[in-house]
Amino acid sequence: MAGHRSFQELRKAIPSDRRERNRRETRALLKALALFELRQVRGKSQDEIAHELSVQQPAVAKMERRDDIYVSNLRRYVEALGGRLEITAHFPDAIVPISLGSSEPAE
Repeated sequence: MAGHRSFQELRKAIPSDRRERNRRETRALLKALALFELRQVRGKSQDEIAHELSVQQPAVAKMERRDDIYVSNLRRYVEALGGRLEITAHFPDAIVPISLGSSEPAE
């Protein structure tokens, strides 16, 4: 097999800054889950979520397919999975938690 190189050899040729960028992007992709993936990871069915939200199963399926969702609906969905929704704004110099629906300022 003349001209063939192993994957390890090819990886060594990638510049270290590019390898690091690839690692960061991979970690970010693994952290971001679609709603249906989050539900599956949490071991819940659409029927169970529908029951928790007092809606029919097709409404949950529709919610999971949407590209845009109200924060209030997302909060309820996450709570139906047993979690708590937190929203943060990421800036070059700071990460700021955003408080929604509360009259008290965030600490």
